[in-house]
Amino acid sequence: MNARRSPAGSRHIGELQASHQRDEFRIALRALLMQPLMSPIHEDFPAVRRQADRLREWFLREAGWMLNVERDGARLYKRPANLRDATRGLKDYDKRRYVLLCLACAVLERAEPQITLNLLGQRVMQMAIDPPLASRKFEFTLRSAAERRELVVVCRSLLELGVLQRVAGDEESFVHDNRGAQADALYDIQRRMLAGMLAAVRGPSTWATADAPLDLEDRLRAMVTEHVGDDEEGRRTALRHALSRRLLDDPVIYADSLDEDAHAYFVNQRGAMADRLCRATGLTPEQRAEGLALTDEAGTLTDVSMPAEGTEAHATLLVAEHLAAQLRTGASSSALTEKAVAAFLGAATERYGRFWRKSAREPGAEHELAQTALDRLEKLQLVVREPSRIRPLPAISRFALGDAEVQPVQARQQPASSLF
Repeated sequence: MNARRSPAGSRHIGELQASHQRDEFRIALRALLMQPLMSPIHEDFPAVRRQADRLREWFLREAGWMLNVERDGARLYKRPANLRDATRGLKDYDKRRYVLLCLACAVLERAEPQITLNLLGQRVMQMAIDPPLASRKFEFTLRSAAERRELVVVCRSLLELGVLQRVAGDEESFVHDNRGAQADALYDIQRRMLAGMLAAVRGPSTWATADAPLDLEDRLRAMVTEHVGDDEEGRRTALRHALSRRLLDDPVIYADSLDEDAHAYFVNQRGAMADRLCRATGLTPEQRAEGLALTDEAGTLTDVSMPAEGTEAHATLLVAEHLAAQLRTGASSSALTEKAVAAFLGAATERYGRFWRKSAREPGAEHELAQTALDRLEKLQLVVREPSRIRPLPAISRFALGDAEVQPVQARQQPASSLF
């Protein structure tokens, strides 16, 4: 005889299943925010596949972002909320490395299903002699270990993204001993992941040379500009999407950074927006007169954590607290320069130096520490670096700790360029 399940027991099971679905949805959503291009090698990809329908609907409704999920990968087509933010990008990438990444992707698009590291480098070299690149003094050869290292950095980025899969070989041996097949690596090319690298509305190669925008910001804007309905509802939706994108991508929105229309919408709707976004992501809203921040108590939805471990992180926290105190007391601009920050860290070495690595205690090391600390604070939108001074922003006040025994919530910044 089959035992009959009691209504209470069925209800409990249903509640557990619903709770599991909510938790898995949040995990998948957060994973996509951190890894918009995701392959099966990523830990949370199975959850993304299971929650694909709900995720597609949520991202489209809240941010206007399209999500494509297939068996061999997922791509969240994020559009950047702020084209002027120069602090974003792949870790340790400069303009030269981005050029190499684009050239490598162009080579892979034309390649056979497999390619060796050496052949990839040879073909990148051939493309690098293109007149437009040469006219901008761009050069790339494989003659030096430094240049081979640059190519390996690009390849490892593509490996992490799932665009390449290593079949055999070793990149490190290629760096130190470029002898063709004796020091090489072999990769499978994942076509679908490669096709998802660029998240632009319009690819830059679709313009005729004479019609292409000349200015970098104009080029970026042309690549990501989307159609906006010319009725009132279309304009409101565009404003909501733009603000949601900033809240999902950035640590904070300052009200005075918004234009008139966006400011009016933000003032009226920020509470409802924060509630919807935080219920889905697990972030915590902080609403103040100056704006709105969504903080992450878990500290995982960021690529720049604060506080964190290590000498640079400790120095950054000290500088944040120092600048918060300066802001609170209305210090003069002479106290808010990079030189003054370096002097502050130099003085702090006597008290805290025993906790820092040896090189950070050397004479003059305070200047590099100050540079690193200010870079991190700028990425977290806690300061603005102007030509003659450092301008602390209101959100830095949360680090004015004084003698209180308080652990501040993680500041957060979303990773990476939205285009790559």
